[in-house]
Amino acid sequence: MISQRRRPSLQPHERFAEQLLAVLSGLRPVHSMLGQTIGEAYDQLVHLAPTTPLRARNTTPVIRTCRGFHPCPGVVEAWAVIAAGNQVRAMAFRLEQSPDLRWRCAAVEVTPRRHQN
Repeated sequence: MISQRRRPSLQPHERFAEQLLAVLSGLRPVHSMLGQTIGEAYDQLVHLAPTTPLRARNTTPVIRTCRGFHPCPGVVEAWAVIAAGNQVRAMAFRLEQSPDLRWRCAAVEVTPRRHQN
């Protein structure tokens, strides 16, 4: 029998970073974030997702680092460093806790791709 290592429980910003990465790398559809976004965040994902900004050719992107801080109760401002092949990109997002205590993404940004001449 193979033992399975228990994965430590993720903080809300770490869980959302994984979900956002899956959408922005084309591994999951944007509509998988319905109900998990508020305000303009869903529209931002709809705009970003078709370009799959966090995908590199023949690689699977991974989160190198994810950090968050609480500027006030019920809010997390977070950022993640994403590696895909030899590319390293940054993603920033804001989470807000609703009255039902669920965390929802309120904004997301990704560093633009550098264009090579």
